[in-house]
Amino acid sequence: MNVLVLGSGGREHALAWKIAQSEGLNKLLIAPGNAGTVACGTNVNLSVNDFEGIKKVVLAEAIDMVVVGPEDPLVNGIYDFFTGDEQLQKVALIGPSAEGARLEGSKEYAKEFMVQNGIPTAAYASFNKDQLEAGYQFLETLNPPYVLKADGLAAGKGVVILDELAAAKAELKAMLADAKFGAASSKVVIEEFLSGIELSVFVLTDGDSYKILPEAKDYKRIGEGDVGLNTGGMGAISPVPFADAAFLEKVEERIVKPSVEGLRKQGIPYKGFLFIGLMKVGDDPYVIEYNVRMGDPETEVVMPRIASDFLDLLKGVAENDLSSRSLTVDERTATAVILVSGGYPEAYEKGKKISGLDAVSGSIVFHAGTKSEGGETLTNGGRVMAITSYGANKEEALSASYSNAAKIDFEKKYFRGDIGFDL
Repeated sequence: MNVLVLGSGGREHALAWKIAQSEGLNKLLIAPGNAGTVACGTNVNLSVNDFEGIKKVVLAEAIDMVVVGPEDPLVNGIYDFFTGDEQLQKVALIGPSAEGARLEGSKEYAKEFMVQNGIPTAAYASFNKDQLEAGYQFLETLNPPYVLKADGLAAGKGVVILDELAAAKAELKAMLADAKFGAASSKVVIEEFLSGIELSVFVLTDGDSYKILPEAKDYKRIGEGDVGLNTGGMGAISPVPFADAAFLEKVEERIVKPSVEGLRKQGIPYKGFLFIGLMKVGDDPYVIEYNVRMGDPETEVVMPRIASDFLDLLKGVAENDLSSRSLTVDERTATAVILVSGGYPEAYEKGKKISGLDAVSGSIVFHAGTKSEGGETLTNGGRVMAITSYGANKEEALSASYSNAAKIDFEKKYFRGDIGFDL
């Protein structure tokens, strides 16, 4: 098969790395890719939202399958663009329709879907700028902390959790009246706070059957001890020690099955990944959010734990016979430590020379914000790379990740030294 992976981050490098191992692969393109993805295939300088440009490449390179990494093109309707184009209809696109992508594109839509399908989640209400006073009144009915979520896509930064009622009211005004997150916060969902511990479960579905991929836990905040600003993710671990077989069975019965069945019953085309952000409250799972693609940096620990042919699983999605395909999982622990640019997630500089990559041994380096220039690898984003390692347990895997993280260097490099601290 000829495959095109869309995206440029660590998630896409991990997907490309795994797909490149398949015996069924003929040619792999990554658009736009990064300095690391060139080891897996050919980079193509193309925006993930340039649908016409993507069409040209797909036809010119005889692409059989397109795997969509990030959420933007999915929310913008790339699945519908392909299925609605006579020349592209035979090309498999791994990702949901625009309607299915609303599970991530609109927090309100996702909550309504959960309620309709009896899926456990926090109590909520949503408000627009004309309902500011009603929003204030709803906040007064809740116990702190207060959870406010921009309804639309806000690059992972649209969720705010505050301890003080006055601060929560001020934040609601900033989001609605002052358009803090632009159009994304033209509507805000206010949720009851769930007290527990988070994890993520990943589902691959052809719209009828599904496979549950290895679960993972990521670390979002910039500072050690999970303090400071939210980031796109500073590290991840899989498997998750507190997610035992009994808990994961509850996740499947109460959440995965009704989610896939709900999409099918509502006639929503969904062929791709469903990322379920969960809170374990006591021994019970509650859904915090849906994403309609793989997570980042979780993909950098999930892909290494898939022992079977991943392209074969994706073919099962495309051909609607996923139930007949085999998924085997590596029992080892995988951990990822993210190296970021100084100043991230706020202002940071790009173009810093990266050294020490050739000294890494016993870990996989998944590039994220990198580029090649003049024979050198340079930083090109906030999250620069993930150092992923296997181990018999999380301590062994983390020891390898941290040992190799220390060998790589660039100006103002930063990483958290406490990934897995709460397990």
